[in-house]
Amino acid sequence: MSSSPAADLNSHNPRLGIALKVGATLLFTGMVALVKLLEARYPVGQVIFARSFFGLIPVLVMVWWQGEGPSVFRTRRPLGHIGRALIGGSAMAMWFAALARLPLPDATAISFSAPLITVALAAVILREKVRFYRWTAVVIGFLGILIILSPHLGATAPTQGTTEGAMLAFAAAVAMALAMITVRRLTNTERTSTIVIWFTGVMAVLSLASAPFGWKMPTGEDALMLVSIGLFGGIGQILLTTSYRFADASTIAPFDYTTMIWTVIVGWLVFSEVPTLEVIAGAIIVIGAGVFVIFRERQLGLDRSKERQTVTPSKV
Repeated sequence: MSSSPAADLNSHNPRLGIALKVGATLLFTGMVALVKLLEARYPVGQVIFARSFFGLIPVLVMVWWQGEGPSVFRTRRPLGHIGRALIGGSAMAMWFAALARLPLPDATAISFSAPLITVALAAVILREKVRFYRWTAVVIGFLGILIILSPHLGATAPTQGTTEGAMLAFAAAVAMALAMITVRRLTNTERTSTIVIWFTGVMAVLSLASAPFGWKMPTGEDALMLVSIGLFGGIGQILLTTSYRFADASTIAPFDYTTMIWTVIVGWLVFSEVPTLEVIAGAIIVIGAGVFVIFRERQLGLDRSKERQTVTPSKV
């Protein structure tokens, strides 16, 4: 009896699952840093195309290696995938634009509000029952977001650009939350690999349509960075998806927040950015609220693993 190459990738090994998840966050942080470096020189559509097109290559290799074949492209809900791509693409565009205007740790901390917004939207759109404890976590988390946003708003803002960046980052978080709701619906009938490939493929096509609007021929170094954005994102997606084969979602999901550690380090080393006390305090509050929601959903028996394999706080 033959088996697929991935047949042995379902054993329970939490340490390996955590290691893969942390590796994914490190790759995604590298991707985001490259986006921040290039955002001022190239249109956002060109950067999104690089993220989508070159990110599709390692994902297709993974699908082939797992033996899924052409069936991965089959779907009963093409419009659902296109809608998810439009929402996710909007989130990505606003997120990339925010990175050009905000310090990396600030933008990342704001993006962590997406799972909390998802809880609120699930109650409104999906009619999901959200009880007192999760609502409390959402409210506390939003207080943390207000603390993070406070240095970038009003007269205290260093520049108008940081105010715009803060608003773009929060709008991106709202769009990320909407994307999570869309994915939550798609996972009822669609495989994780199908959701990822449709999103990445549709985004590549949509972003390519922006080519006549200011795309530039990159230098050799910049071309390598653009390709790396896609490869980091695609390989990170593979590590992320694979991590959920080895451990429960409630074990793996909190390690999303290791992204904050990497962004603080990269922000300091590459961009000479040091997070303010407001950002640190607000991030701790938001992360604490997010982790509480994860463990509360575990207590309620809610499985978010398929959703988290396709949508992450800072990757859309």
